[in-house]
Amino acid sequence: MSQSAEPAGTSPYARPVRARRPGPVARLGVGAFDPAESPLARTRRARRMARELAVIHPDAHCELDFTTPLELLVATVLSAQTTDKMVNKVTPRLFARYPTAADYAGADRAELEQILKPTGFFRAKANSVIGLGQALVERFDGEVPGRLADLVTLPGVGRKTANVVLGNAFGVPGLTVDTHFGRLVRRFGWTAEEDPVKVEAQIAEIIPKKEWTIFSHRVIFHGRRVCHAKKPACGACGLAAWCPSFGIGPLDPEAAAKLVRSPAASDTE
Repeated sequence: MSQSAEPAGTSPYARPVRARRPGPVARLGVGAFDPAESPLARTRRARRMARELAVIHPDAHCELDFTTPLELLVATVLSAQTTDKMVNKVTPRLFARYPTAADYAGADRAELEQILKPTGFFRAKANSVIGLGQALVERFDGEVPGRLADLVTLPGVGRKTANVVLGNAFGVPGLTVDTHFGRLVRRFGWTAEEDPVKVEAQIAEIIPKKEWTIFSHRVIFHGRRVCHAKKPACGACGLAAWCPSFGIGPLDPEAAAKLVRSPAASDTE
């Protein structure tokens, strides 16, 4: 589900870019990851970009609405193949109807599917949520565990979901390697890996552990609002000076600014 582009100049995420030639990806057609760049140089460049991301997205946060670890766990499972905005439309009714793991474990499937239908793949998601509730009741006394090793044993929960829950519900630093995160760190030339686990391991060596959770939010914000999959807003991107992929999107500042989403755009692609 897409948001319409905002008029030029209305989004605080847009940054004017000084005239410069495109980076090697756009200019030469090479990969963004430069094996000739030393690990130290790459780390310094990455951390400079990370600091700039903090300036561009001071409001970065988890865009799934929740009040408890269970709510966040369920919302994250439901976010597969849909947008956070859609999940947030469904969860008020869902959370009110099923406040505990035991409630999910004993849910009437037809009723649950009806609530989840707007999120897509609702039958599979109903199976996941019911199984999740059963596993929590049977193995963790109905409570969401606060350890990665335990979370990934739950139905429908991989490292990405586990890190979302750990970072945002328990305050345990975690890198959330979703589609946006993986796309951007490859465009930035920080890694050439495609496998999310390998991406997570490489970025963990670059970004200080205490920053993992908020850094993940900033990258995801940037991917949703500025560095879009099909048409990144290169000419309005504050990371242009350090990005080897600069130039794969429009360079004209005004044209690029029209592509930048507003703070209200919780989902774009």
